[in-house]
Amino acid sequence: MEEEDQQKVADLIKELVLRLLSGNPASGSQQLTSTSPTFQKYLRYAVRILSARLRPSIAPDSAAIAESIKRRLANQGKSSQALTFSELYNKFESKTGPGSVNNKWAVLHLLNIISEDRKNTTTQLDSSSVLLPNLAFNDAELGNDLRVSRKRGSKEKGWNNGVLLVSKDPENLREIAFKEFVNLLKEENEISEEVLVRDVLYACQGIDGNYVKFDTNSDGYVLLDSIKVPRATRIMVRKLCELGWLFKKVKGYIQESMDRFPAEDVGTVGQAFCAALQDQLSDYYKLLAVLESQAMNPIPLVSDSAASGNYLSLRRLSVWFAEPMVKMRLMAVLVDKCKVLKGGAMAGAIHLHAQHGDPMVQDFMRRLLRRVCSPLFEMVRSWVLEGELEDIFAEFFVVGQPVKAESLWREGYMLHSGMLPSFIPQSLAQRILRTGKSINFLRVCCDDRFWAEAATEAATAAGTSTRRGGLGYGETDALESLVDEAAKRIDKHLLDVMYNRYKFKEHCLAIKRYLLLGQGDFVQYLMDIVGPELSEPANTISSFQLAGLLETAIRASNAQYDDPDILDRLRVKMMPHGTGDRGWDVFSLEYDARVPLDTIFTESVMAKYLRIFNFLWKLRRVEHALIGAWKTMKPNCITSNSFDKLQHAVKMPLLSTLRRCQVLWDEMNHFVTNLQYYIMFEVLEVSWSTLSNEMEVAKDLDDLLAAHEKYLNSIVEKSLLGERSQTLYKSLFVLFDLILRFRSHADRLYEGIHELQARTESSLPSQDKSRSRKKTSDKSNNKSSEPGSWITDGRKALTQRASEFLRNMGQDLNAISKEYSSLLENFISQLPVQQHVDLKFLLFRLDFTEFYSRMHPSS
Repeated sequence: MEEEDQQKVADLIKELVLRLLSGNPASGSQQLTSTSPTFQKYLRYAVRILSARLRPSIAPDSAAIAESIKRRLANQGKSSQALTFSELYNKFESKTGPGSVNNKWAVLHLLNIISEDRKNTTTQLDSSSVLLPNLAFNDAELGNDLRVSRKRGSKEKGWNNGVLLVSKDPENLREIAFKEFVNLLKEENEISEEVLVRDVLYACQGIDGNYVKFDTNSDGYVLLDSIKVPRATRIMVRKLCELGWLFKKVKGYIQESMDRFPAEDVGTVGQAFCAALQDQLSDYYKLLAVLESQAMNPIPLVSDSAASGNYLSLRRLSVWFAEPMVKMRLMAVLVDKCKVLKGGAMAGAIHLHAQHGDPMVQDFMRRLLRRVCSPLFEMVRSWVLEGELEDIFAEFFVVGQPVKAESLWREGYMLHSGMLPSFIPQSLAQRILRTGKSINFLRVCCDDRFWAEAATEAATAAGTSTRRGGLGYGETDALESLVDEAAKRIDKHLLDVMYNRYKFKEHCLAIKRYLLLGQGDFVQYLMDIVGPELSEPANTISSFQLAGLLETAIRASNAQYDDPDILDRLRVKMMPHGTGDRGWDVFSLEYDARVPLDTIFTESVMAKYLRIFNFLWKLRRVEHALIGAWKTMKPNCITSNSFDKLQHAVKMPLLSTLRRCQVLWDEMNHFVTNLQYYIMFEVLEVSWSTLSNEMEVAKDLDDLLAAHEKYLNSIVEKSLLGERSQTLYKSLFVLFDLILRFRSHADRLYEGIHELQARTESSLPSQDKSRSRKKTSDKSNNKSSEPGSWITDGRKALTQRASEFLRNMGQDLNAISKEYSSLLENFISQLPVQQHVDLKFLLFRLDFTEFYSRMHPSS
């Protein structure tokens, strides 16, 4: 400032002091002049205020300062003055535009400080201790003082943060101390702080500086040992350079992953993760650009508090790096965690680090995961709404493999638990898997295209779009809603197709009627016409002839009214046979379940049906054999008046043998009848009723599969075909074989009786012969004409041979009876220990009168 300007300022200050003292009664009634002692005291006080560095330590809030002033006036009992001040402040605050005060809070703060200072010094104003030292003071000295204070103030910026410091150091002791401190810093530091700041910024970009370089031994950026700096500075540089080490790790991972991107171990999720990291590094680069611009400004001295605030020191750099350090550390941890992961596993690992209490970290991880999970959610959307598995890098938690159409549902797609992210529950993943499987099943196996409408309706109902990008991380509720709506509609459409277009229920009923022998008239007629054929050796039977007999049985029974498509699927199957097997042992029926029904009626399922059919066929064969024996044993076939002429030695054994045969037949018939009732009604019908009810409430194909599997397993277990009933099953088949052997003995017995009847008739009058010959069967006549028959022998020989034959047959029947009783006792004794409750009910039916219990109390 020029000398003239300085003089003008001094004159203005004098004039201001004179006017203030003239209007102040406390100054006395004497005339004030520029040379009076009172004037000189107040002038020095004014100069001290104007030359002081006023640095308030409070926030620049004019409203807070005004409120403080009003509160102080009210506490002093000056309510009227507080009210007046409030009105004046409102007018002062409302003035805007040209000519108004911009820095209003500073004006209020100055007035408040002056008021408090005057209050504290009013009683001591005459004391020289509160004023500046009593120096010679004239106009020239006043100008010099103002000149010095102006130069000092020109280095400061208007109102900076700080405290109010009133200068009491005319000899500049503080300036001297600051200079000595600066000299001491220069002696302790070989390089300046500006240079260290620039090197630290270089290190934070992964670049070696002049003095801060990367040390492979310590695996980090360090300040060279040859550089002389304080230990605290060296530690601070090391801490700041940690950001560079973290940056280098993250940058290296991104570069390495992008170089290997077409490889399968990176994948689209890994690429999205690298892109998200790169976005964060872009923000980091912007921050470094700002810091580098500030690093160009020199760092001011400690005493130079009025210098520019846009400089960068190590301490300021530590403040700037606080938030980037947290983010970079988190990214480095994620990089280490995800090096060997990909796809859903990578997304799940990153999600675990999002469970953090810091809102800044939560927001950072949320933005990062939204980018990372974008490919994964797109795979979910495409799979749930389109049935497309867009997973060329094996990142999705649904895995597909090429299989046949009949195995598509069970084996075509499955969950890969290793790729299931932790933010997707297992139950939701199962619904996602089933929904996509249903679409592919409809498209591939059912040749259906109407599922697309159901998918569109599901997306509309869930409030999402079928386009890409409709879902993202953090929208788990929206994802669940979409999956639920899609699953509900697509599964319903799938069941409608299975029930209406492919008639699943009708096919299940057809299998029950034909393979499980539920169609009584068809089964009875089939056994009647194939019986003679199946009695031949298995290797002599023609399957084409049996197929013709099957067709005949269908046309001769109510089966002819069934759907032609169902009847066309019913076929004869000859099982593998060995030497000595009869047709009864290898004959079976099979049902051709085509796509898509073969998804439910798989080969293993049809094998179970075959086992059940063989068991039921053997049971029906035994029943058929007992019926045939009964037809032979009818009284009108063997009763004749000629028996009255038999000798007592023949007649009594004959009647005893016939009675023994009849009693044994009754026992066997009782067992077979009750067993067949149990199988047909307690097992088959009850299981079918349960299956029908479960089919009505099934919500998806999995429910249908589970219901049918439960139905089939129930039949297997209750029919003694389960693994836990193998001993009982073998005992039952031994009983069946014994009953069939009884049938052959009964046939042999009655054939012999017919021959005896024919021989007896030969001794009757001619007219009786003619009548009796009409009643004899062709088979008996053929037997009687053979050499060595009873008819060719004499009467004595007839009696002898008849007695021997009846004795042998009686012994055979007794042996069969004993064996049957032993086997039946063994069978019944095993029923109470069976785990299935229905098998215990079979015991109740077989021994309802407790006949066997009383006969064998020890068992």
